Amino acid sequence: MILVTGSAGFIGQAVCAALLARGDLVVGLDNFNDYYDPQLKRDRLEQTWRIASIDRYNQVEADVADRVALEALLARWQPRRIVHLAAQAGVRYSFDNPDAYVRSNLVGFVNLLEAARRNGRIEHIVYASSSSVYGANLKQPLSIADRVDEPLSLYGATKRANELIARVYALQFGLKLTGLRYFTVYGPWGRPDMAPVKFARALLDGRPIEVYGEGDMRRDFTYIDDIVAGTLAALDDSRHFGPLPHRLYNLGNGRPEALMHFIEVLARVSGRTPNLQMRPMQPGDMRSTSADIEATTRVLGWRPTTSIEEGLPRMFEWCRDYYGGG
Repeated sequence: MILVTGSAGFIGQAVCAALLARGDLVVGLDNFNDYYDPQLKRDRLEQTWRIASIDRYNQVEADVADRVALEALLARWQPRRIVHLAAQAGVRYSFDNPDAYVRSNLVGFVNLLEAARRNGRIEHIVYASSSSVYGANLKQPLSIADRVDEPLSLYGATKRANELIARVYALQFGLKLTGLRYFTVYGPWGRPDMAPVKFARALLDGRPIEVYGEGDMRRDFTYIDDIVAGTLAALDDSRHFGPLPHRLYNLGNGRPEALMHFIEVLARVSGRTPNLQMRPMQPGDMRSTSADIEATTRVLGWRPTTSIEEGLPRMFEWCRDYYGGG
């Protein structure tokens, strides 16, 4: 049995679906909060139920900040491995609602580790970190060996704190933990607050696209299927734990794209000419992200395979089907 927290989220639902497709038993946990439309999360969950029966998948509606609920879940379902994806996401939102990040990303993370430690049966925990931990680091590409002591947002700071907390629990209690630094994930069923879906919906609706950083930005856009494959590769690998059973990997496309090229590809897919409204850099944004995935490929045998020329049409078609327009 595998527990997936954030099971109705973008990455979480896709991970659940992949685990079920290969025959695993899964229990999902999500609190269906309203950071964005909870109906999208419930619609994602319907996709999970389409490939699972009641004896292979169970969904629990609870919050990782509720330690009692977490301990009860572990006691009832007895998962051996955990994919921890529940978190308060979003860089800019963290400046307006810091409490949500403290509660979910810090309190919730410690609650999960405490519940796992007390349970005593957990063999491996994979948890989501973020490229945001690199913050003001201007070196490209970004490597797990690089400095991560200058976060630009509270979100990034909480994700770096997760890594440090995980290290302590690995060192002091022997929990086996793997942190994955995800780089800009996009694809069908994507988050509506992120640029790929926002841009696609603006094109479908004939609305202007707000382009921050005056368009002078680069992102390591990584397709959801590649992210899921990397997450499962990390979950399944237990051969490379050393004396300190905590590991970190980058999961990115390894090929950063200029934001304006990304918009050009999306415009070609849509068949529309975008109306661009240039905006200055926003607080907390990084000018460029580029993942060094050498260690991830060498140790896990994982390599992304989907370019934006392949991934964007799939995402755009989903947006048109789900949201309408165009």
